Amino acid sequence: MHALARTTPRTLATVVALAAAFIAVAVGLFKLTVGGAIALYFVLWWTLLFAILPLRNQPETRAERIVPGQDLGAPALPRMREKAVWTTLFAGAALLAALAVFPLAGL
Repeated sequence: MHALARTTPRTLATVVALAAAFIAVAVGLFKLTVGGAIALYFVLWWTLLFAILPLRNQPETRAERIVPGQDLGAPALPRMREKAVWTTLFAGAALLAALAVFPLAGL
């Protein structure tokens, strides 16, 4: 995962490629429109991002690294690029799971 999120351009390319793959599967297998698949994926991605953001955060404990006015609970290493890739993977899995369940629910 670290290799995919090493740089911002690589992370963006990974996120876009994975999202496009999940959306293509949703359109191909579940007969969703492209706009509908993108909208549902975006809502899932955004919601899961806020669930994944606090995971594995450790506050900065070294006094020399804390600047005046800094929140003491701010993460030392937020790993935002890795979390974007994880969010993309989990949102894709949630999208496919939701689309698999929709016909069973009569939606």
